[in-house]
This record gives sequence, C-alpha cells and structure tokens, in this order.
Amino acid sequence: MRKMGSLRKLYKILKRVKEYKAYMAQLSDSGLTGLTTQFKERLKNGESLEDILPEAFAAACEADFRVLGKFPYDVQIIGAIALHMGYLAEMNTGEGKTLVATMPLYLNALTGKSTILVTTNEYLALRDAKEMGQMYEFMGLTVAAGVKEKAEDTFTNEEKKKVYNSDIVYTTHAVLGFDYLLNNLVTAAKERFMRPFYYVIIDEADSVLLDSAQTPLVISGSPRVQSNLYELADFFVTTLREGIDYEKEEKKVWLTHKGVAYAETFFQIDNFYDRKYFEINRHVTLALRAHVLYELERDYMISNKGEILLIDGGSGRMMPGVKLRGGQHQALEVKEKIKVSTENRSVASITYQNLFLLFPKMSGMSGTISDASEELLNVYGEKVLVIPTNCPVQRKDLPDKYYKNANTQFLEAIRMAVQIHKTGQPVLIVVTTIAETEAVSKSLIKEKIPHNVLNANNAFWEADIIKEAGQMNAVTVATSMAGRGTDIKLGEGVKELGGLAVIGIGRMINIRQERQARGRAGRQGDPGLSQFYVSLQDEVVRSNGLKKLEKYSEDDRFISRSRIKKVIDKAQKIGEEFAVISRKQAMDYDQALQLQRKLIYNTRNELLDGGEIKKEKVMEISRRNIKRFLLEQKNINAQRLNRYVLDYISYHLDDKAAALKYDDMQSVADYLLSRVNESFDEQEKKMGNKKHMYEFIRIATLNAIDDAWVEQVDYLQQLQAAVSGRTLAQRNPVFEYQKDALESFMKMETEILNNMMRNILLSNVYIDEERKLHILLP
Repeated sequence: MRKMGSLRKLYKILKRVKEYKAYMAQLSDSGLTGLTTQFKERLKNGESLEDILPEAFAAACEADFRVLGKFPYDVQIIGAIALHMGYLAEMNTGEGKTLVATMPLYLNALTGKSTILVTTNEYLALRDAKEMGQMYEFMGLTVAAGVKEKAEDTFTNEEKKKVYNSDIVYTTHAVLGFDYLLNNLVTAAKERFMRPFYYVIIDEADSVLLDSAQTPLVISGSPRVQSNLYELADFFVTTLREGIDYEKEEKKVWLTHKGVAYAETFFQIDNFYDRKYFEINRHVTLALRAHVLYELERDYMISNKGEILLIDGGSGRMMPGVKLRGGQHQALEVKEKIKVSTENRSVASITYQNLFLLFPKMSGMSGTISDASEELLNVYGEKVLVIPTNCPVQRKDLPDKYYKNANTQFLEAIRMAVQIHKTGQPVLIVVTTIAETEAVSKSLIKEKIPHNVLNANNAFWEADIIKEAGQMNAVTVATSMAGRGTDIKLGEGVKELGGLAVIGIGRMINIRQERQARGRAGRQGDPGLSQFYVSLQDEVVRSNGLKKLEKYSEDDRFISRSRIKKVIDKAQKIGEEFAVISRKQAMDYDQALQLQRKLIYNTRNELLDGGEIKKEKVMEISRRNIKRFLLEQKNINAQRLNRYVLDYISYHLDDKAAALKYDDMQSVADYLLSRVNESFDEQEKKMGNKKHMYEFIRIATLNAIDDAWVEQVDYLQQLQAAVSGRTLAQRNPVFEYQKDALESFMKMETEILNNMMRNILLSNVYIDEERKLHILLP
C-alpha cells in the first residue's frame, strides 16, 4: 500500500468519516451491527478497505460511543487512519491510544484475516481485550486475549486455536513470538493453531520494536550435557589483567594478543581460534563477559533462593524465569559461586525485528517514538507520524538540575519532593534502577512521608497503584517503565494545585524514556510539571566509558555546570548510539538464521500440508548420499561398505558385496543403490498402499529435518557468544558468525539427507488392526 506523506491528506479522509456521523447516529442497534455483514459482502464483491474506510470508521466511532460511552476525538480518528495506513503513530500519553486502535482493528478484521494487537504486558492485553472487546462483540466480531493473568496458567492447543481464530486478538509481543516458534515445531497439520499473519498494531511500539529488540526469543528444549569448562574458564579469567590480557570498549570485551597466547599456554592448545577448540573459546568468552560486562545489582541480582535474577535495563524490574542464552547465565552463576543451573539446548529462535517483518501490514503507536524515526524506517521500513494533541500541553518541563555527585543529587531531589508534598500536590519520583527506588523509599520514610514503591515484576499490581498516583497527597516511587500504558488521572482539587509533579532522579538511558516519564504529567491538557536531577555518578555516565570524570564527583575539584551537562549529554548519546548498534547487530546475527529458518519452515509446511516425496526423489537423494560417501573414502573395502549398509540402508547383509571390485567405484555405487531400491520396496510392501507409504516418508523426513534443525539452532546460539570474543585482529564478529553459520548450514543439509535416507529405509514400520500407522525410527 502506498503511504500518504502528510497529515493534510489524513484530514481529508477524516472529513469523509465525519460525513457519516449523523447517518450512523440515527441507526438502531441492529441497523448499526448489521453493517458488519454488509461491509464483508462489499469486500467480497471487489471493494477495497480504503473504499469502505470512511463508513467503517464512522460505524466503529458510533459503536464506541454506544458501548463504551466514548466518541473518538478528531485527532483520535486521524491516529486510527494513520494506523490503518501502516504508520508508527506518536500520540501523547493520555490521548486515548486504546480507543484509537478499535477503528483500524475493526476495519482490518472485516477481511477475515488475522488481526492482532500486541502490547508490552499481560495486564494491558487482558484489560484492553475485555474493555474494547465489548465494542467488537456488539458489532458482530469475535475477540480473544492470547495471555492469562497467571504465568503458570497455560493454554491447551485447542484453546490457542480458538484464540487465533478469533477476528481480533490482543496479546503480548513475547507470547506472539513464542507462539509463532511453537507453531512451527508441530509435527502434524492438525496441531497448528495460528493463521497466516496479516495485520498487526504494536502498542507501546518503541518499547517493543526498540527496547526489546536486542534480545531474541529462544525456545529451550532438552538439557545439554553439563560442561566442566565453566569453572576452569572462570578461574582463568580471574587471572587476566585489563589493558594487558584483555581490553574492553563500551559493551564489548576481547582478549589481546598476549591474552590469546596466555590462553593457549593455560589450556595447552596450539590455536585458540581453531574450530576444534570451539568449546574452550566459547567458555572463556562467556566467563570474560560475566566478569567484565555484567555487574551485580545493575544487570542482575541474587534471590533469597540463591538464583540469578536478571534486571530489565529498560524498566529496571526483575525478570524471574528469564535466562541469558548460550551459556552466559551459567557463566554468571559460576562467577557468583552459586549452584549452576542446567544449560538447555535451544530449539527455535527469532528476533522481534524479523518476527514483525513477517506481517504484510504493520503499524504501531506510542507516546515517544519520533526520536527513533530514522532507525525505525531503516529497520522496519515504517514511517513515524506525529499526531496532534486534542488539547494543548500545559505541563511545565523545567530545566534539568546538575550535580557533581549522587549524594547531593538525591538530597536535593528528595528536598523538592518533600516541599511539593506539603502542598498536597501528588508527586511521582522516577528513577532508573531497583536499588534507587529503595534508596528513595528510605529517605521518604525518614521524612515520615507515606508512599508507594513500584519495582516488582507484576504489571497488574503496578497498574492499580499507578492509577492512584494523581490523587491528593499521593507520593509514588517508580522505575522508568513501571505501570506504562496506564493513565494517571488527577483527583479532585489536584488541578488547582498544579497537577502531577514528576521528579526524575538520574539521566535516563535514552531521550524516549525521559519523555515517557515527563509525559506522566499533563495528560489531556491537564496542568503538571517535570524536573530531572542528574549527576556525574548516574548509571548512564558510569556505563558509557566516562569514569575518568569520577574524580570530580569524589572531591572538591571544580567543574562547571556547563561541563557537567556536556558530559552527561555525551554519555546518553553514546548509550543511545550503542543501543542502535546493538539492535542492528542482533538483526544481522539473526539474518543468517532467518534465511535458514524460512527455508526450513517452508519445507516443513509443505510436508505438513500433504506434500508427497515419491520413490524417484528418495532414490535421487540416496544416489547423492552414496556418491558423497564414496568420495570421502580413501580406500573402500568390504568392512567399510557393510558398515555403511547397516547404518543407512538395511539391517541385512548379502553375499554380493564380497564379489565387488572395490577399485571400481561405479559398480560399488550401483550395488549400494540396488540395496536402497530393495529396502524401499520392502518398506512399501509393509505399508500395503502408496498412501500409507507417502505418510511414512513424510514423517521420516520431518524427523530428519527437525533433528538437524534443532542442532543447528543450538549451535548458532552458542556461536553468537563465541564470536563476540573475536574482535581481536580486526575480525568482524558478524562476518565471522555468518561465515560459520553458512558452513554449518551446508553440513546440516548433508545431515538431513543422510538421516532422511536412514529413517525411510531402516525404520520399523507396521499397520495395526485398526489400520493405524506405527513408526519406530532408527
């Protein structure tokens, strides 16, 4: 679809939508709901979604009013038009994005194709499916939530089918991604539960498309044999010296030439980067990253049960149950001297970038997305459109206050919070880490100020608390992303006091998060104010290579306010630039896997949908396998030949092999191929008919593909961690990864063909009395 380039064109469509307002208002309920059937018929008769958009949006607006008691403002209709056209729409906090989505979701669901809204957490998905679902059901459409309130509650396969067969689905980005991967691991067509992707709206789009995009989704399977290299590599790393044996730069760390030579001496190997020493290389890289790049209390915490709990860098919240992949989690556990958990095999993986690029139509909305418009255009091919506010913004964004050290910074921020609280004006204190929420809370307790602290991993509880943050005398302490998606409405008398006051402590990791925090105040033209207190000891300064300035924060040395501002601004910019690079690198890594994944998934789908592999194809594959086997043999003899027959063709040997001339490769190949033909005919005879034979071949082939693909995905996950240490000698980690990924894919292809032949010819198969097929794979 061609994208329109300006708001002016969208206002023209708005005018057409409003022309139907009076007509829709005079319709009876049955007359209004009956339009859904009419719209569907018009689409079947050749009209496009654009043709019916004005009427369909007008009908949705009227339904919103009758069912929800809310008639969309003009700017909300503009936002809805932008979402239908595939824009990423920036709409300020409190502008009613949830209501905006009802119009494009209703319109696109009329096609009968998959129509999905994804958001950041289960609370928002369930809340919006329930509240907005009333409108869709009134208009004759079905709606479902793809999540449950309790993480331990799961859907059955049939329940998932019902969810994804609904006209409109509300879910989270994580659940959608995992469901996509699981849907492509089924072994029978009847087990698939998802429809082909069509249209998606991404709520809180910057959080989903950017902040969550650095970590791919990974499904783990059976445990890998536990390695004893973790402890040895950890000890080795503790003997290294920064600047001599290893160097680091931003979020990267690598061994120097001296470090590599030391590793080769320590582990008694001749080439640290040789493929045969891959496991040593990988474990050393993991241990080095664990000690240098991961910091306790900042990146992870240790629970009362002695388990590593990761901390979400975006929200500052703990993430129970989430593990680092590729062995990094185990390396952290060894570093902290706690029980090492099982390292599970990765069986499927995808990045959020490649997940959402699977949708023919994608759009999104957020209050803070325009700052990343260039990256979003480059990665997703989507334009950002800033939607005007319904009412002018009245919030006062005061200039940042700058301090040399965190102690003064916190004291001044708390002093201001106390001062404002005395007036009754509600205060929201926003910090960047869990540790900071606890520090602020202690200070408020000393001042005897009642308050709520939001740093738990429970979006349901957070939403209930954050809703009350605008009441008289309320004081709330939260991490930057806590309660996102829930409006803070002002209590009685609060407007007269100046609205909600947002006090930010510490420079956020990016401008978007700062705008998100400020945007908590001043919704829908309400008054409000925001003020940030920043210092040279902020995490964003510490983590972006500017530690040399710490001397100014620790003594009485003079440093000007303008210099502090310059340093902190630079640190934030470096952090944002690295985040962009990191997201691009994650996508570059996944690009190699994406091509392979597409090929494998397409092949699996063809087989699941009844694709037949006939005898001629099996014989052709066997011919290639036999040719490859013979080329690999320096001296073929009866023993090697019989071993190959027993491993891949038949459990029975014959006397013909003894009479072969082993220097005549063609006659050996002809013999082996004749044995393949005999074994195939024997299997077909057991089946009784070609239908059963084709079903057996399909299952045998799927098994061969799946076994090899699981090994490939698992290897590539480990490879990503290993190549990150190849920065030395100007080796490009992504290039190294893609080169190794291609080599391993070619080996995987060979493995699939060999195992396919083996499964078809050596499986124990029979048909029971009820004519059911039974297969015991070799």
